[in-house]
Amino acid sequence: MTTPTLSSFAAPQGGRQSPSGGRAGTAMTFSIADTELNSRFFLGTASYPSPQILQQAITASGAQVVTVGLKRQLAAGGGTQNDFFQLIRDSGARLLPNTAGCRSAREAITLSQMARELFGTNWIKLEVVGDEHTLQPDPFELVTAAAELVRDGFEVFPYCTDDLVSCQRLLDAGCRILMPWGAPIGSGQGLINPYALRTLRARLPGVPLIVDAGIGSPADAVQAMELGYDAVLLNSAVAHARDPVQMARAFKLGIESGRLAYEAGIMAQQDMAVASTPVTGRPFIL
Repeated sequence: MTTPTLSSFAAPQGGRQSPSGGRAGTAMTFSIADTELNSRFFLGTASYPSPQILQQAITASGAQVVTVGLKRQLAAGGGTQNDFFQLIRDSGARLLPNTAGCRSAREAITLSQMARELFGTNWIKLEVVGDEHTLQPDPFELVTAAAELVRDGFEVFPYCTDDLVSCQRLLDAGCRILMPWGAPIGSGQGLINPYALRTLRARLPGVPLIVDAGIGSPADAVQAMELGYDAVLLNSAVAHARDPVQMARAFKLGIESGRLAYEAGIMAQQDMAVASTPVTGRPFIL
């Protein structure tokens, strides 16, 4: 097997940042982990009907970062594993390995080190499960693993809950990015606690935040982007759709729409009706 290199999975570079985080005139461009991307859609690669549909879904999504569970791929082994890695290389997307399935900090650290050796990247999506029913991240093991991986030179993308204090501890451990859940992974419930996500965005204004897990439809992705989140990561909502390729495109458009709305400035809600037609005889407010 030929070991992939970071350049094999690199996303296109270039472009100028605007104060809002997008390229001047382009809401999708933003910088994360010292890398500029032109898509705010991060896509998972599990459970697709076929490799061909996965490849088509990546193209339709416009995603430049895709995640892969290293445990799953190592279990596949042999030619299946090589074919999968070739598919990712051919897509032009950057690979974000994850530690899905790990139950302890030590297990996640070991798997992260294996991923760096295999893929030649220091990016890792850190997952440490604390509850078998909800697959909720273990906040204590997560912080322990994150701190050690950061010291070891990793760029850690921690999958965490929407708890503000837990998120602050991850930042204290050296994480520069946070990936709070919208709902339990694979549940498709959408954003079950918008208040907590809104609080995170308000309290951590300079931190890249990516909603990860629980997204069920493009409407959920729009809501996350309208809250000011920097990106959305999802897998099941596309992979389990009747037409994954069409759903990938729907999410792409939803994420773009939500970000544009956030940057444009969404009107404040009112407790009562406010006439939209001027009564002063003037068509514009001066």
